[in-house]
Amino acid sequence: MPPARRSRGSVPGVAPGRTSPVGALALRPEPSRRLPAEEHPTMSGIPLGVLDLVPVPSGSTAAEALHRTIDLARHTERFGYSRYWFAEHHLNPGVAGTSPAVLLALTASATSTIRIGSGAVQLGHRTALSTVEEFGLIDALHPGRLDLGLGRSGGRPPGQTAQPRPTTTPVVDGHTPNGLKIPPRFSFDHLRGSPRLRLQRELLQQPGATHQDYGEQVGDILALLRGDYRSADGLEAHAVPGEGADVQVWILGSSGGESADVAGRNGLPFAANYHVSPATVLEAAEGYRAAFQPSDHLDKPRVSVSADVVVAEDDETARELATGYAPWVRSIRTAEGAIPFPTPEEARAQAWTEEDRALVADRVDTQFVGSPGRVADQLEQLREATGADELLITTITHDHDDRVRSYQLLAEEWQRR
Repeated sequence: MPPARRSRGSVPGVAPGRTSPVGALALRPEPSRRLPAEEHPTMSGIPLGVLDLVPVPSGSTAAEALHRTIDLARHTERFGYSRYWFAEHHLNPGVAGTSPAVLLALTASATSTIRIGSGAVQLGHRTALSTVEEFGLIDALHPGRLDLGLGRSGGRPPGQTAQPRPTTTPVVDGHTPNGLKIPPRFSFDHLRGSPRLRLQRELLQQPGATHQDYGEQVGDILALLRGDYRSADGLEAHAVPGEGADVQVWILGSSGGESADVAGRNGLPFAANYHVSPATVLEAAEGYRAAFQPSDHLDKPRVSVSADVVVAEDDETARELATGYAPWVRSIRTAEGAIPFPTPEEARAQAWTEEDRALVADRVDTQFVGSPGRVADQLEQLREATGADELLITTITHDHDDRVRSYQLLAEEWQRR
C-alpha cells in the first residue's frame, strides 16, 4: 500500500426473550455457543453485524443500559452475528455509548468469538497515538478480534461543500430500480448554531482538530500500527502496546466525500451509513469504490452498510415496538440531544407539527420494520442496491427483551435464505 502520510507537528444461561438480572452481570466470557459455520446468518455470503448506540430507555438508567448491552452482545454472538460495533455519542441523555474503547474492553471480556469494534472512534476527539494505544491495550488481552472504525468529527473542513455527487444508480421518484427508498437529501445547516453542539465541541475537540487533514490523521494511525511512524523532523514514535496490534481498520462515512476517499486511497474497508444518511448511501459506496487502491489490507473494495431495523413475529407488533423511533430521531435533529427512548404510549402522547414530521421523514421512511420475512426482503434490497459485502444492523426498542428478540428473529430468517 502507499506509504502513510506522516504527521507534521445477558448473564450466562439467560434465554432469549427473558429479562436478565441486570445488577448481577459478571463480565466473564461464557463458553462459546456460536452457531456452526454453515448456520451463520448469511445470505449469498453476506454476514450481519450489530451497531449499538447503548440506548437508554425511558424510566431506566445508563448503568442498566450498559449491562443490557453486554447481555445483547452475548446473545448476538450466540445467534451468529459477525461483528459488534459501538458508536460514539456525547451529551445525549438517551445514549450511553460515550467511549467505544471502554465498551469494547468490557464486551471483549464478556464474549469470546464475535469480532468487536468501534463504529466509530471520532478522531477530532482524540489523537492518533491515544487511539492506537487504547486499541493496543485491548488487543494485547484479546488478540485478533478488534475492528478500529474511524470517523471524522467537528463538521466539514473549511471550503468543503455538501453538494451531492452523481452516482451510476438511477433514482426515480425516490427509489432505485430494485425499489430501495432513497429520500431527499437532509440538510443539517439548522444545527450549526446549536448551543449544545458548540459546548460539545468546546469540551471534546482537540486543539486544531477542525483544521487537521483527516487523511493525515488516518495515515498516522496506520503508521503507528505498522511501527514506521516518523515526525516531520524525523523522530520515531513507537506505541506499546499498539504497534503490531492485530486490528482491522475501517473508515466510516455518510457521503462520497473525504471519508470515502481516504478509505479508498488507503485500501481500507468502508462502512456507509444508510441509517444515518439514507439519501447519500449510494454516493458514499460508489465514491469509495472509485477511489479504491489495492493495499496490504485489501485487494478489492469491501463495503458494509448500516440499517435501522425492528423485527417482530408480525408487522403490527413490529410497528408498535418502533413507535418511539420518530420522537427519538426528532430529539437528535433538533439538537436537543437523544432523549431516553420512549415507550409506545409515551411516543403517542407527544404533540407533532408538520415541521416535526418533515424533520424525521427520511429516517422514519427508511427504517425497516416488520416481520422477519419483510425486513429480510428490505435488507436484500439494500444489499443489492449498494453492492454491500456486509450489513450492520442497529435496533432500538424500549424493552430489552424485544430488542434481543428482534436480532434473534432476523438471524433465524437470514439463516434460512
